[in-house]
Amino acid sequence: MFVMSVLSCNSVRKIQRIRNGEIEVSMSLPDDSVEEVEEKEQEADIDSIRGTLQEGPMIMNAIRDDQTGEMVATDIISASKVTARFRNVAERNGMVSIGFEISVPGEMADSKWQLKIYPDMYIQSDTVHLDPIFITGSKYRSQQLKGYQRYNAFLAGIITDTTDFLWIRQLEIFLQRNFPDTYAMKTDSSYVSDAVAESLFGVSRAEAVRHYTKHLKWAMNERKKARRSKMFGKYVKDPIQKEGIRLDTVLVQGNGDFVYRYTHSFQSRPRLKKVTISLSGWVYEDGEKLLPLPLTDNLTFYISSLTTLVDDSPKYVMKILLRKVYDNTKAFIDFAQGSSKIDESLGVNASELERISRCVDDMLSGDEYSLDSLVVIATCSPEGSYAFNDKLSASRSRSVCLYLEDLYPEQLKGHLKASNIPENWSQLSRIVSHDSLIEDGQRRRMLEIMDSGLSPDAREARLSTLSQYRYLREKVYPKLRTVSFDFFLSRNDLARDTVWTTELDTTYMAGVEALKDLDYKKAVAILRPYDDYNAALSFACAGYDHSAFDVLSRLDDRNANVCYLKSMVLARLGAMEEAMKYFELSVAYSPGMEFRANLDPEMYSVIEKWKQHKTQNL
Repeated sequence: MFVMSVLSCNSVRKIQRIRNGEIEVSMSLPDDSVEEVEEKEQEADIDSIRGTLQEGPMIMNAIRDDQTGEMVATDIISASKVTARFRNVAERNGMVSIGFEISVPGEMADSKWQLKIYPDMYIQSDTVHLDPIFITGSKYRSQQLKGYQRYNAFLAGIITDTTDFLWIRQLEIFLQRNFPDTYAMKTDSSYVSDAVAESLFGVSRAEAVRHYTKHLKWAMNERKKARRSKMFGKYVKDPIQKEGIRLDTVLVQGNGDFVYRYTHSFQSRPRLKKVTISLSGWVYEDGEKLLPLPLTDNLTFYISSLTTLVDDSPKYVMKILLRKVYDNTKAFIDFAQGSSKIDESLGVNASELERISRCVDDMLSGDEYSLDSLVVIATCSPEGSYAFNDKLSASRSRSVCLYLEDLYPEQLKGHLKASNIPENWSQLSRIVSHDSLIEDGQRRRMLEIMDSGLSPDAREARLSTLSQYRYLREKVYPKLRTVSFDFFLSRNDLARDTVWTTELDTTYMAGVEALKDLDYKKAVAILRPYDDYNAALSFACAGYDHSAFDVLSRLDDRNANVCYLKSMVLARLGAMEEAMKYFELSVAYSPGMEFRANLDPEMYSVIEKWKQHKTQNL
C-alpha cells in the first residue's frame, strides 16, 4: 500500500507540473550541418512495430542495426519541450525536406502513461497532419495486451463448428433402432440427394437438422457473435496502432532525456515561402485522455527556390508582315451535263453558294484588309474532249462571276476575274494515289497513263480501257468539278509591302511560367532551344548541372544572377575554387547575393571559403 501511495503521489506531482507548464514537449532544430542531416536521412531505415513488454517505458519504433541488419526495437518514454527557431531549407527538384527534433525529458516518464504527440504542418492555407508519435509505458502496454487477451478469450467462446449445435448421437440411435437398413448408409460414401433422403427417411435433411438442433445454444452463440464489436471496445480501450507511427532517429542525451529526429519530405508548391510545424498531444492513462500536453512554440521553415532567380522579362520575336496577303477556298458546284448555268436546286449548290457568300461578306466587311481581286477558277473532269472542257470550264467560271456580281454589284465591281483549268489532271493524280479502294495494280497503271506525256484526250481514252474506270467516273471525277476562289488582299494599316514587327514570344513565356510553377520537365522542354539564362536555370532546377553549366559558359559573366547560378552549379560539380570566384563576382555586381546565398544549402561551403579568402586578403 505504501509503494502504491508513493507511486500515486509521483503521478499527481507530474500531472501538476505538466499543467503548470514546468515540463513540456519541446521541439527544436537539429544542430547538425545540412550535409550531415541529409546523409543521416538517407541512411536511416525506420519502421513502425509493436513494442514488447520489458522493464521501463516503451515506444513503438525500430531502427536497422548497422552490424546485423535486423530491425531493433527502441523502447523509451519521456516528455517534450519546444524551442522555437527557424531554418532556411531549399526546394530542389520540386521537393522540400524538413527536419526537427522532439525532446521528451525523462522526468515525465510514467509506466502507466502513453504520450501521443501529433505534429501538424501548415502549408499555405492547408493543414497537413503528419504521422504521430506514440510513447508507451510498460504498464500501459501490459494493460493493452491484457485487453487483447480478454478479447481473444471472448472470441474463443464463439462456436464456429456448426455440428456442435446438432444432437447427432440421438439421431444415430433413433435410426439404428427403428431403421437399421437406413442406418447402414452411415458408412456408404455414395451421394444421396435431398429428395432421395426424404423418400428413405420420410423427412427432409432441413427438417432433420431443425429437429435435432440445439436451438438455445445456437441462439446464445449468435448473440455472442453480434457483440464482438462491443466487447472489443470494452476490453481494448486503446488499440495498439501498427501503421503510421513515425520516429526517425533517437538521440539519448546525457541528462537522461530522449530526442526523436523527425524528417518529412513533401512536394513543393508554386510561390511557397514557408511552412510552419506545430505540436499537440495528450497523456493517456487506462486508455483514456488524462490531460493535454502543453502547447509549444512553432517552428518555421523558410523555403528558398531557385525559381526566385527567374528572369521574367518579356521576350519578343521578330515577325514579318506582308502588305499583300492571300487566301482561298473551294466549292463543289454542280452543273447539268454540258451546261454552265447555275442551278441552286441542283445537288448541294444552295449550301455551297451560301458558304461562298459568307466568305465574301467577311472579306468585304473587315477593317483590317481590302480586297484587291477575287479570281474564280472553274475546273472540269477529263470526260469529253479537252477543247470542249476548256470552253465549258471558262463558261462556268464566268457564270459564277456573274452570280457574285449580282449579289455585290458595287463592292466587287472591277475586282472579279474569271479563270479556268479545262481538266484537273494534277488533282486526279493526287486522289488516285491516296484512294484505298483502287487496287494497287490498277493504281500503278492509272498513274503511269497520267504521267505518260500523251495528250489529255489520249490519256482519257487509255483510262477508259481499265477495269476500274467506272469507279473513276462515278466516284473520283465528280471531285474534279470544282470552283475555287482566290482572294488577294492588302493590309489597310501598312503603307509598305514588307514590315518587320515585334511580337511577344508566348512559347517562351509559357516556359517561364512552367519554371515558376515548378514544372521543371516542361520548362526544360520549352526553354532548351533558347539557350539563355532561363534555360540554364531550368536545367539547374531539374538537376541537370552539366547542361546548366554548358549554357552558362556561353552567357555574359557581367551579370550577378549568371555569376551566382554558375557558382552554385560549380559547387554542385565539386569545383569549389571556381565556385568561390564566381560567387565573389556575383557579390561585387550585387551585394545582396551574399544574403541570398544563405538560403541555398549548396552555397554554405562556398560562403565559408569566400569568407576565409577575404580574411586572408585583409
